[in-house]
Parts: sequence; C-alpha cells; structure tokens
Amino acid sequence: MARYIFKRLIGMMIVIFIVLTIAFIIVRLAPGDPAALMLGPDASAEDAAALRQQLGLDRPIMVQYLSFVGNALQGNLGESLFFNQPVTQVLAGRAEPTIFLSLFSLLIALVIATPIGIYAAYRRGSFLDQAAITTAMLAASIPSFWTGLMLQRYLATDLGWFPVSGYGGPDTGFLERMRYLLLPSIVLGIVNSALILRFTRASMLDILGEDYIRTARSKGMGERRVVLRHALKNAAIPIITVVGLTFALLVSGAVVTERVFNIPGMGNLVVSAVLRRDYPVIQGALIVVASLYVLINLLTDLLYLVVDKRVKY
Repeated sequence: MARYIFKRLIGMMIVIFIVLTIAFIIVRLAPGDPAALMLGPDASAEDAAALRQQLGLDRPIMVQYLSFVGNALQGNLGESLFFNQPVTQVLAGRAEPTIFLSLFSLLIALVIATPIGIYAAYRRGSFLDQAAITTAMLAASIPSFWTGLMLQRYLATDLGWFPVSGYGGPDTGFLERMRYLLLPSIVLGIVNSALILRFTRASMLDILGEDYIRTARSKGMGERRVVLRHALKNAAIPIITVVGLTFALLVSGAVVTERVFNIPGMGNLVVSAVLRRDYPVIQGALIVVASLYVLINLLTDLLYLVVDKRVKY
C-alpha cells in the first residue's frame, strides 16, 4: 500500500512538472511581445521594456524556465498584473465559491442520479427505465448556460426563490453566500447527474445478473437487502470512479455557470485574466487545477479500499 501511494505521488509530481512546462510555453507562444500584450496597445516602448525586465523576459529562455519552475515548486506563482497581489493570494480568494459550488453540485447530482439509476436497473425495460434514460440524455444534451438562464428567469426573477446572481457583499454571512450558490448548483447538478445516472444503471445491471444475486434471492433474502447491500456494494467502484471524475471536472470546468450567475470563482477569474492578458494568473490557475485534478484521482483510488476490502494495491 505504501509503495503504491509513493508511486502515485511520483506520478503526480511528473504530471505537475509537465503542466508547469506547458504553462510556461503557452505564455511564450502568445503572438507578439507578452509584455506589450499585458500592457495594452497604448503602452510605450519604454513601459514594455521595463515590464519585460520586471518579469525577467529579457533573460535567456532556459534561465526563465528554470526560474519559473523553481519559484513554482516553492509556492511562488508570480504576481498578478491586474490585482498587484501574489497569484496564490488571488487564487485563494476565489477558491471558496468554486469549491462549494462543486461540492453542492456533486451532492445534488448524486441525490438525483443514484436512486434513479438503481431503480432503473432494477426495473430494466420498464417505462420508468426508458424515461430515466431519455431524461438523462436530454439533461446531458442541453447546454448548461441555457438551463441556467431558464432557471434564473423563472425561479429567481419570477418566483424570487433564489438570488438572481452574485455571491453577496463583503459583509455577507457564510449561510447567505451558500444561498447564492443553490441555484447554480442545481443547474450543474442536473447537467452532471446524467453521466452518473447512466454509469449507476449500467454498473447495477452487470451486478444484478450475477449468480450470487440469484442465490441470495433463492434463500429468501428481501429485495431491498439484495439490491442495496449486495448489488450496490459490488457495483460501487465504477460509480465512485465516475463521481470522482465528475467532481474534478466540476472544479475545473464550472466556467460557464460562474459567468452566467456572476460568481467570483476561479473559472470567472480565469476568463477575466484571459481578457486582461494577466498571464501569471492564467499560469497559476492551470497549475492549481491540474494539481487538484491528480489529487482527486488519487483520493478516488484510495476510496476503493474503503468500499471494497478485496481491492489490493
């Protein structure tokens, strides 16, 4: 077990190193002079030269690369050109809404997808099964921004059940801020429940056809116990896999929903950084998201041991 974790950590370090390299290359491949792009078209040549020196862009490319990697490994991702703050501080200030939005969305997706997927597999071929599959495909096909705008229009504007957009002011309490996240979480939960539902149904169908399920039924065991204790427990690993991937995608891909609901999260920050050509923030966000992604994958693999004691690494 310890050897497996050590190997995975080494693999994570390699992935992060590759991401560091890609982030460095992206900025250098930007058309034109990066310093001039950051300052805008009205900047003078002297200002561009001063910024190049400040960013170290006037040094040899290999020296720049080694300095960038060395600083990143020490937790120094540079300084935001727009906020005039360290990138780590800027990202930390935007992490809360994104993380809670992802957690709430995943919880809603699980509440929707898991019971429906289990029941659809149990009633395979029935009207409810076909309706569940059709609804899942429909939810996956509709763009999240359209769903968000529709719910925003009717549930927030017309009925007033939720705040329309935003994340509250500086003095807003924690519970009130979480209230701002409910409607966007419902949007993302509906969209992402489709994949979890289909995987839950497929995994349960495989298990419900096994011999030991028929044996349990032949011994007079109740259907609830057969489905929930025997079938669901053995079907859990594929479900956990897709749940882990869904959470990782939510953390890194909630950009559209954050823009629609004007949530000051990491996705909204990255879009703004691209428009402002704040390259240090773009590089830092790419590195942080990639690190979170590989960490979530590792935690998902370790969760297999909790669910199924037969799993050995």
